Amino acid sequence: MDSNNRQGQAKIGPGQPLARFFHLIRFSHTVFALPFALGALVVAANGRPSLRTLLLVVICMVFARTAAMLFNRLIDWSLDQRNPRTASRHLLIPKSAALFSLMLSSVGFILAAGAINRLTFMLAPIALALIFFYSLTKRFTSATHFFLGLALAIAPVGAWIAQTGRIDLPPLVLGAGVICWVAGFDLIYATQDYDFDRREGIRSLVVKLGIARSLRLAQLLHLAMLAALIGFGVTAQLGRIYYGGMPLVAAALFYEHKTEKLDLAGINRAFFQSNAFVSAVFLVAVCVDRLIR
Repeated sequence: MDSNNRQGQAKIGPGQPLARFFHLIRFSHTVFALPFALGALVVAANGRPSLRTLLLVVICMVFARTAAMLFNRLIDWSLDQRNPRTASRHLLIPKSAALFSLMLSSVGFILAAGAINRLTFMLAPIALALIFFYSLTKRFTSATHFFLGLALAIAPVGAWIAQTGRIDLPPLVLGAGVICWVAGFDLIYATQDYDFDRREGIRSLVVKLGIARSLRLAQLLHLAMLAALIGFGVTAQLGRIYYGGMPLVAAALFYEHKTEKLDLAGINRAFFQSNAFVSAVFLVAVCVDRLIR
């Protein structure tokens, strides 16, 4: 068990089951994808989604991400125990509790999606299948980072459908940006597991390309993400305030790519701060741009 895991365990005592559950599913990382879903919703609603739709989209996001993380933990239960970085995960809650929570969150997601409109209800099982599929990809493809991006890219597309009842070009452009963004930061994050993944035969672009080339690919992906955000602004007819936020996004991405020489704790800290900042800037830029027009 590494120092990062030991510190995480020390902060969560046996009498804090909810805190242990949130730690298992990395609930704080919900801030990565949620702002892109809310941003797409705000644009689709021209700045003023109904409170009902807003709440249902948030509920769907929380349930879907919780289900995805629990499925990932269950599929990798024995594998995580062999990885020094993740060896303490199975101690947080019993496997039976994780399985029950997975079923509960999956049903909750489908019910919440069904309460929005007919199309979201019809697409909900497909969305679940896609986000679950990511957890299996490391067993047969090195492109697993892009499948993770696809899982998160469902969020803005789904939010757009929740508001409009149809699929349009802007959320697809934004979804492409999310794929590039997630794949890029997942490549950086995966460098921590390079030795373990190579030893266990786990498929990863970091193992296939090596750390140096993987980090260069991550840089290119984040440039593509920035271009996609600009493309989203064009297709969604956003204004100068939105584009004014793009230099801040670029600065946060640049900072993230300066973390490769940090230790594990430094990488984790910079990873969370940079990506949370990118999400927040995007959402604020969209909301302000739409609301003051």
